[in-house]
Amino acid sequence: MARLPRLIIPNQPHHVIQRGNDRQLIFREEADYGRFLAWLKEAARFYQVAIHAYVLMPNHIHLLATPSDGVGLALMMQKVGRFYVPWFNNKYERTGGLFEGRFRTSLIDTEHYFLACSRYIELNPVRANLVPGPLDYPWSSYAHHTGVRTDGLVTDHLLYWGMGNTPFQREAAYTELVMQGIPQDEVDFVTTSVLKNQPLGSDAFKGELERKTRRQILPAKRGRPFRDPLPPYPQA
Repeated sequence: MARLPRLIIPNQPHHVIQRGNDRQLIFREEADYGRFLAWLKEAARFYQVAIHAYVLMPNHIHLLATPSDGVGLALMMQKVGRFYVPWFNNKYERTGGLFEGRFRTSLIDTEHYFLACSRYIELNPVRANLVPGPLDYPWSSYAHHTGVRTDGLVTDHLLYWGMGNTPFQREAAYTELVMQGIPQDEVDFVTTSVLKNQPLGSDAFKGELERKTRRQILPAKRGRPFRDPLPPYPQA
């Protein structure tokens, strides 16, 4: 059965995950993270994809990104892979693929889930028990959002700007949001959505997407299709 094309809508945020093949490491030392980020920044600018949040984990990556058209997101990921994989293979004297097939993506209901998804991404190292707090992990956008350092890869979303009238207010509000943590049901919802390439939002949001894209997004109803009743038996 042919795979459905990814649901990519221009100028809307998408949660992207790319995992290492067989969950193997895709970053082994500091230089690997730096090299990947440099190529990601270059490709994002070239294909006009705004990166709002990210985390590079040892065996996978998460991005919160808004493409300007329907093809830029895929082209950006392909370009990074074309540069990074041969470089990584040559460095570590290995061959073959590094990533687990196609990246997965989830279109975000911006109003209700954008900030939740950003928090989810930047708390990933904490949930994985790699660090005690998000600021202790250097390979994410959290330090940028909290004013610790400026990250040239990150394009702040309007919802982030709306958290305060000054940089200090925005940084304080975002820090408080992340420090609240994230409920497990929300973690499960975000994770399931992106792994299944499903939109992250309510049924109403998904229903509206179905109408706009003419693609089935909500689960199909179970049971046999409805059939009209037989006409009455003709009278003699």
